[in-house]
This record gives sequence, C-alpha cells and structure tokens, in this order.
Amino acid sequence: MSPCSVIPIDKDWRFKQADKEHSKFLPVAQFPTNVHLDLLHHGLIPDPFIGKNELDVQWVGEAQWTYKTTFKGASVPKNGKAVLAFDGLDTFATVKLNGSTILEADNMFIPERVEVTSLLKEDDNELVIDFDSAYLRGWKLVEKYPDHKWGCWNGDNSRLAVRKAQYHWGWDWGPTLLTCGPWRPINLEIFESRLADLNIQSTVPEDLKSADIEVTAEVEGKADKVRFDISLDGTQVASETVQISSDKATASFTLENPSLWYPIRYGKQPLYLVKATLIAGDSEEDKVKKRIGLRRAELIQRPLKGQPGKSFFFQVNNIPLYCGGSDWIPADNFIPRITKERYYDWIKLVADGNQFMIRVWGGGIYEEQAFYDACDELGILVWQDFMFGCGNYPAWPALLESIEREAYENVKLLRHHPSIVIWAGNNEDYQYQESVSLTYKYEDKNADNWLKTDFPARYIYEKILPNVCSELIPSTYYHPGSPWGDGVDTHDPTVGDIHQWNVWHGTQEKWQNFDKLGGRFVSEFGMQAFPNVKTIDAYLPLGKSDPDRYPQSSTVDFRNKADGHERRIALYLVENMRYGPDPLEQFVYATQLMQGECLASAYRLWKRQWKGPGREYCGGALVWQINDCWPVTSWSIADYYLRPKMAYFTVKREMAPVSIGITRTEHRHPRDRYTRVNVDVSTKVEVWASNLTLEDLEVDCLVKAWDVETGEQTFNEMVAERIALPENRSTEIDAREVPVIAGGGKDQEKRTVVAAYLFDCDGKQVARYVNWPEPLKYLHLQKPKELKVVLSEDGTAVEISAEVPIKGLVVETEDDLVVFEDNLVDIVPNEVVRIGVKGATKETKLEARYLGML
Repeated sequence: MSPCSVIPIDKDWRFKQADKEHSKFLPVAQFPTNVHLDLLHHGLIPDPFIGKNELDVQWVGEAQWTYKTTFKGASVPKNGKAVLAFDGLDTFATVKLNGSTILEADNMFIPERVEVTSLLKEDDNELVIDFDSAYLRGWKLVEKYPDHKWGCWNGDNSRLAVRKAQYHWGWDWGPTLLTCGPWRPINLEIFESRLADLNIQSTVPEDLKSADIEVTAEVEGKADKVRFDISLDGTQVASETVQISSDKATASFTLENPSLWYPIRYGKQPLYLVKATLIAGDSEEDKVKKRIGLRRAELIQRPLKGQPGKSFFFQVNNIPLYCGGSDWIPADNFIPRITKERYYDWIKLVADGNQFMIRVWGGGIYEEQAFYDACDELGILVWQDFMFGCGNYPAWPALLESIEREAYENVKLLRHHPSIVIWAGNNEDYQYQESVSLTYKYEDKNADNWLKTDFPARYIYEKILPNVCSELIPSTYYHPGSPWGDGVDTHDPTVGDIHQWNVWHGTQEKWQNFDKLGGRFVSEFGMQAFPNVKTIDAYLPLGKSDPDRYPQSSTVDFRNKADGHERRIALYLVENMRYGPDPLEQFVYATQLMQGECLASAYRLWKRQWKGPGREYCGGALVWQINDCWPVTSWSIADYYLRPKMAYFTVKREMAPVSIGITRTEHRHPRDRYTRVNVDVSTKVEVWASNLTLEDLEVDCLVKAWDVETGEQTFNEMVAERIALPENRSTEIDAREVPVIAGGGKDQEKRTVVAAYLFDCDGKQVARYVNWPEPLKYLHLQKPKELKVVLSEDGTAVEISAEVPIKGLVVETEDDLVVFEDNLVDIVPNEVVRIGVKGATKETKLEARYLGML
C-alpha cells in the first residue's frame, strides 16, 4: 500500500470579479487569502484601515468573485481515493474541478471534504471557486422566511441567516468589511487508508496521582492496526499497538504520577505528545499527532454562605481560581494575514498582564490552532463561545443541520486543547430575547415546542449544542449562553455569569460603585479609551500633519463605532477629571487614565469578594476587551498594533499575586432626627489585601497619608503587624476615618491622599496602592518642582520621584523598541517608584505625562 500523501493546493491562485464584464484574473496576494487582501495587493481598493476608506470599499461585499488555480495531479492507487479537503471557504462557494461541480458550500466554519478520484487528472487540473455575496444572499434568506421575528444588535438582520463571522457585518468596535475567499488551506489527499480523527479523552481523579487516557483513532480505508505513542519532552511514556475493528482502534493508558498541566502562575504547562500511526502490513500509511495537557478542570456551582444563589468559579487540579482575564475578538478583519507569531504575541501579552483566562467571543470565529496552542503553552484558560451573537437566530431545518455539522467539526478540531475549560452556546442572545420579549419558558423542556416559538434558537443552545458537547467532550462544561444562569433573568447577579454594562451602557453608573454591580462571574464589562497616539497617526491619511488630527474631528470620530460614544466618553471624563481637547496627546492620556481607573476599580472591588471556601461571591472578571481588529477607539486595553493602553497596566497590578486595596465610604450622622443641615459627615477608608497565591502569608500593613495641595505627610502608621493573609482569598485589614491633621481645616479629608503598603517578614514591599479623593477633578493638584524620571544605572528600570503627590504618571518614549513593564503610576513624596523597562539605553529620551500637568 502507498502512504497517505497530502499535497497543498496553495500555488498559482488567481482571482477576478465574476460579475464585472472584461474582468481579468490577477495573482492573489497570499494563500490562504480573501478578496480584500488581494484587491489591496493590486491597489484596486484603498486601505480600509486608513481614514474613512471603509466607506469606499463596501461594493466589494456585494460583488461576486472567482478564484482559480491549476495544479498537477497524482496517480491514485488502484484501491485508493483522491480527496480535496477545504479547511474553510468564506462563505457561499461553488467549487468546480475540471469543469464539474463538486461542492456547494454555505458555512464558513465547516471544513469540507470531497472525493474527486474519478475527476482527478495526473497532469493539469483546474480548480475554480465562485463566491457569491454573503450580504445579498443573507437578505434573500431573510425574505424567504418572513415569519421569523428577525432582529439583532450590531450589523443587520442578513447576518443572522448566514453562517459566517458575524463581525464582518460591522460591530460597535469594528468596520463593515464583508470578505469572501478561501480563508483556510486547501489540500489534495491521496490515500488507500488514512486516520480520519484522533480523539483523546483524559481523566484525572481528585487525588491527582494518576491519569487515565483513552485514545481512539477513526480509520478510513483498509489497514490492520494503529500504534499509539505517548511521550513527554521527547521521552516515551506509553505505547500500544491495537487492531482496527469497525474502522476504529482504541487504547487505554494509565499514567502514574503524571506531569499535570496548570494555569499560569500555579504550576507548569507540560504537554504530552500523542501520536497515532496507521499500519497496513509492514507499511506506515498515515500519522497524526496532537499535544494534550493532563488536568482536572471543573466549574463549581454550589450554595454560598451568607448570600443567595450559588457560586460560579473554575477549579483546576483542585485549585479554586479567581479568573481575572479578558474577552477576545478576532485580531484582524482579514484573518488570513494573522500569523502564528502574532497569535503568540497576543497571548503572551495576556499572560504577562497577570491574566488567567481569555474568552473567545461568539461573533468572531472558532480561532486558529495557533491561538489555542499559545494558550496551552502559556497556561491561559479559554472560555469558548459558539459562533452566535446578539440576535434572534432562525432555525429552519437545513440551517439546523448545518449548525450541527459546524458544532461537530469545530469541537472535534479543538477538543484536545487543555486550555479550553468551558463552551458557551452564544453571546448575549438570551439578553436580546429579554430585550424584545421573545418567548422563553425555561420550565418547558419539550424541545419541539421551542421551534414553534418566536425564539427558536433556544433549540440550538439547549438541544443541538449540548448534545454535541455531551457526545464529544463529556468532561467539559457546557453553558447555554453568556450571560446565562439557570434560565433566570440574565442580569441576575446571584447565579451564572453576567455582562455588567451599567457602566458605559445602561444606567451609566459611576465606576466607583462597581462593588454594587458585581455578580458571581462577570464575563463582560468595560470602558472605552483612545488608542496610542502613534496608532491614530497611522490611520490618519496625512499622519501627524493631517488637519483632522484632533479628538472631535470627523475622521477620529469615524474611528469609534459605538453608538453615543461622544456623550459617554464626555460623561465619564467630565464626572471625574479636568481635561481639555488639545493637544491630542493630552486627550488620549485623559481617556486612558479614565479607562485605567475604571477597570482597576472593577477588578479591585470584585476581587475583594473572593473570600475563600463557601464565600466565592465573585469568581472572576473578564474585561471587554483585550484587543482590536483594526485601528480604532474602543474598549480594548491594547490596540490593533499590540500597543498596551494604560488600563493594561492597572489591570496587571490588580491581578498581581498579592495586592492591596482601599475604598472610601462616606457616613452621614444627623445630630437630631429632623435635619438637613445639622449633619456630621465622616469619611472612612477600608483596607483589604488579596492573596492569590497558594501559601498563607504573614505581612505588615503600613498606611500613609499626604495633603495633596501641600505635599505634607499627615499620617504614617503600621496599622497591622504580622497579620495573616490566608491563601487564595481576600482579607479585611483595617478601617478608620481618613487620617487628617487636627486643625487642618474644613474638608481636609477631601484633599488627603492615602497609601497602603504590605511588607513581608523580611521587610520587602510586596504590594502598594494609592487611594485618592474622588472625583479627581475637584483636587487642586500641584505641579512638582523636583520631578525625576531617570533610567537606572543598570538600564533595567525607570526611577520616578517627586516632592508632591502625582496622579497617573505615564512614562513615554518615541522608541517602539522600548517596552515598559508597568505604567500609569501614582507618586507620593519621599518614595522612588521603579518601572521595569526593556530596550532602553542612556540615549533613550524619557518623557512624563500626568494629571494636571497642563
């Protein structure tokens, strides 16, 4: 027998506009590809990432496009097959081989395999793919099913009818760019027998002392047996050869004292290599290998002490985890140009930012293997949505069949990744259902009834998808949607997960009230900020000299897709700080300070509610969002070019292994029963610490205070000595009135900065936090006369000091090769704050920006 051969069909591709007379074929820019990349390559469209060019390329998504290539065939063995494997076609595609139609595809997410044995030539073969407009086809389907109650947030209703990345229709952070094309590889496979699938299921018992691994290979064609090999770091740990029966071969292994896979910070990420070799006689016909991690992963939902509802937190290898992390959208509108290296850089940024989890949002794609490989390697947990978002999806029979195939194929592709710990049915579709009062009776468990309602997609989320997951990944938790909790209102904070958008959207609460806006698990929340000024200059047509280089310009405004963004940014800025629109750099700084303060407040206050066994009142918080798909003003904490916004650093500090927090509470004490005037007002500071390590700590807590106007120190006291911080929880430390100097004048507490520090038994500072009176706009901030921002002697840190308190100091440089490990820091007198830095030299010009400098 001849071994299975896989021939990439990635050369000599050409494309043209199919519905344009006299259109000529042109070479593609790359392969895999999409039409926008190819048109850009030939200068046939302007770059939609520059200025308002997005508007000038809308015609692309309404046209029809043809891709074709010729490739050499190969001899097919007498009892063999030739198969063309299409890993991804975007989206409505008609495929012809040598003039014969071999495939009609209509789902971007389904890999297709077509046997072409009788059509394949040994010499030149012509492969042609015609792509129809997903936008126009979508609207035809909407018209075909007028009885469905169409409706959505973002994009338009046509997207609900099409199984394609939903963000291509535009979102409140991204452009409308309806792509098409062969977006994933195409291969020609010639074989007599092949390994069709390799399924690896592992179980780790509670004592963690062993791991049971069941490996199943599905076989196509005639072969005798399969050899399974398991190795770790190049050393074989198990092997077995199994006879094939009914096109399957299964082997079971038990590993004693296995090397377990842990989330970042809690252990290492060893990855076992599982390899299957298909054998026919003495010949090795095919090989498939996958990397796995052995771990025990659970979602814990149980009653809580002292509060209603139940918990919602993840536990890996018996370690309860406070899952601070981010939501993820596709890293580009043109997915084929995202490299493996760029995926790794993004996940490394997440890991370096002290984050534990990333949520793959349901309006994008089932991500590339490189994304999950990076999460596996770096120890980042993945919350994986199925690809439905923000709408009322239809459920005609052919669509349900396509969705079921989509689910089967993508779960099979991804199920070996140890990083994936939960699958969720959709993003905010239950919230959309609530917002327009679609029918949802949770107590009705008759699935056939669901299809008869005006919310038929329940059938997808509560029957099709859980059935697929139960069959393919029985040990991974399935969650019907995000947010969702036991069929109750999706805003109920006591069960399941919530999306907390009453800061920014909704009731537009103050971010200082995040402690009252929490939930058992907050899987979305956020605040917008402008991107780095360099990113803005990159999208302005004339860069730094562009006449629209100011915050409220038409072009800059175009680069924010959120409804009402002008009012909301202005609201949160004017509520909290003094700012001006000019220069652009200072406005960017103000929005990034705003975002940094907002998100840090959420992490700090919600992590305070992680109080140990039985009191996991908040089990995690995922900020919307880590990344962008193009250069834009959005909720991201790092922009399209991986440039961190200042919130990235404030989140990093809040998610440190050990952190300390302060909050202020105002107490009003009427002197008699009926009065509005005769009232005593006091302001207290509460101090707590969060220890996310797995060791009990013993620390001292120092509290200091200064008058923000004079720089005079008003308090310096060790408020707790040798206090115990039990592992993996938050602990209350101190509560007292804001320390002021007797006789210091009226409202002294309103101009008093309070700082808290933790020191270990060796006197080393392990945590620091500076709390300011709010709103910041009321403070009479003093400009320092003795501000020092200098590179350390060894070049590994920037050292900052000043004689007065400084809020939100940012260190900047024009050199893109310089990377700061922290930023947006608060300075108090008689302290030197050190920021780690890489790539800086004595010639590096460092500049500082801070609140109130202008």
